[in-house]
Amino acid sequence: MEISRAAEAFVSHLERVRRLSPATVRAYRSDLADLTDAIGDIDVAAVDLEHLRDWLWRATKRGDARSTLARRTSSARSFFSWAGDEGLAPTDPSLRLVTPKRGRTLPQVATADALRETLDALASTAVSDGDPVALRDHAALELLYGAGIRVSELCGLDIGDVDLDRGTARVLGKGAKERVVPFGAPASRAVAAYLTRARPALRARSDRETTALLLGARGGRLGPRAVYDVVARTIGPSVGSGAVGPHALRHSAATHLLDGGADLRAVQELLGHASLGTTQIYTHVSSERLKATYRLAHPRA
Repeated sequence: MEISRAAEAFVSHLERVRRLSPATVRAYRSDLADLTDAIGDIDVAAVDLEHLRDWLWRATKRGDARSTLARRTSSARSFFSWAGDEGLAPTDPSLRLVTPKRGRTLPQVATADALRETLDALASTAVSDGDPVALRDHAALELLYGAGIRVSELCGLDIGDVDLDRGTARVLGKGAKERVVPFGAPASRAVAAYLTRARPALRARSDRETTALLLGARGGRLGPRAVYDVVARTIGPSVGSGAVGPHALRHSAATHLLDGGADLRAVQELLGHASLGTTQIYTHVSSERLKATYRLAHPRA
């Protein structure tokens, strides 16, 4: 079977069996299409290690980032492992493919004081003006930071997923794994204000019924792109970058929890990380902040 046909079957497997997120599936499809362009649409069984090395060499010469090369290596391994299980390839040519080492970059994090000032100012403005979009934006930001959830999890929330009395939200994370996350009083107040004063007005802008918690300007479910725009406009100055996205609030929540003495495994559970190693990057963030404070304040630094 040609790579292109096998790739479509593999992508279907990722969607229906492994139930990966649309963004992850798109990445796999893109990586395998790039492989096909580089080595030709040959039979899967004919692909060898040199084909794969040539593919990555072309990507390197093109200037692809190390993180992209690492992802493509991972995509190739997953694809050829599946192809072997399906009997499409007698051997796995990706087994000896070396993954380029990724440079570690610490996530962007806003200080707790900066976020407090920003969110309190947004709350004051939204409540006094009563603008439905402003109330919705404030509720979205409070949930992103207060619960440390992903933007996809935020946009996927339905009204029934949020319990304001208990201060919890039921979210669907990566791999369709469900978890319940807590959030604090500021987020509860923001969501309550949104539900009573903003959602009905936004809902009236569409004829379609929806159970979505957060609605867009036209009355449909709020999309990730709109959330990105809100975060960049309001939280970007706190982080020091206008290109900051919703993940910065998740990074900030995790770092501030660890700064406050939270257990690493509890933070892992809250964030929905499959591996503790993924969560451990936030210990490095906290360590860097500690070192910076020490250098500024200690007389023997």
